[in-house]
Amino acid sequence: MASPLPFSLLELASVREGDSVGQTLENSVAYARHAEALGFNRFWLAEHHNMEGISSAATSVLIGHIANATQSIRVGSGGVMLPNHPPLVIAEQFGTLEILHPGRIDLGLGRAPGTDPMTSRALRRDGLGAEQFPNDVAELQRLLGPLDRSQPVNAIPGAGTEVPMWLLGSSLYSAQLAAQRGLPYAFAGHFAPRLYREALRVYRDQFRPSRQLDQPYAMLTVPAVPADTDEEAQWLSTTSYQRILSLFRGQPLWMKPPVDSMAGRWNPEEETAVRSFLGLQLTGTADTMQAQLNRLLASADVDELMVTVDLYDPEKRRHALDILSAMPQFQAA
Repeated sequence: MASPLPFSLLELASVREGDSVGQTLENSVAYARHAEALGFNRFWLAEHHNMEGISSAATSVLIGHIANATQSIRVGSGGVMLPNHPPLVIAEQFGTLEILHPGRIDLGLGRAPGTDPMTSRALRRDGLGAEQFPNDVAELQRLLGPLDRSQPVNAIPGAGTEVPMWLLGSSLYSAQLAAQRGLPYAFAGHFAPRLYREALRVYRDQFRPSRQLDQPYAMLTVPAVPADTDEEAQWLSTTSYQRILSLFRGQPLWMKPPVDSMAGRWNPEEETAVRSFLGLQLTGTADTMQAQLNRLLASADVDELMVTVDLYDPEKRRHALDILSAMPQFQAA
């Protein structure tokens, strides 16, 4: 077995069918507090827009809310979709968060819009998009670095806070950019498992030291369905299956209760697509998941594991963290 790893969590603030957004965010706070008590390292929130069933659109606001409700766990974005925002605005927001919660804020950055093209245009009307991403990353590094009075525009507050920046990706592009900029890298294996080995290898091979980081640091994000028995985990997994199926069909992404069988709910092509989407999912008891994780880590060099847990019942979701923390691979913060 490989050495223990820090475990972290990715949160979409997913809304259960019939719940309010307010209740969802209360559940997210309780989830974050439980994760902190168990020693999870980070709690990141993902930016999505115009998606019924996901309530993490105002990512920086939720980061502040979770940070206020906790004491030690690192809180950040997984990620801010930078094409949607001017870098100055993000520098001011995350610089302020860092000042309010010193040493606890992470700024994860993504190149995708996190929404449909029409909503993306509504978010950022100047027409700039993913092609601007490398320049925006460089500008953010400048804005969060030491105050430079020779520049006409600075982030006030923000300058000098040196908020740790991460690049997130599901392809080789962000792996290469993270390596070139000397930034830590997180691969989105929770929805795009196909290229994780190659992306992580490219990142390490091409890494150049920077002011923030002198050695490469890679995190892999995977879905997980922890349970007290393997049979229960298979049943609980049907919540994720239904949700990803809704994503493929362009339907609202409400969290639905588990079902005894997916038969009749998807066709063979949809089943193949959903299972491929969740190809890196850890499922079962702590021992079962540990065996799955050992096989996964044998194929890639990872410094930290981030997990996303889609369970319908908030109590079972918090208990899932107990099971994850019982894995031999778990390293408490």
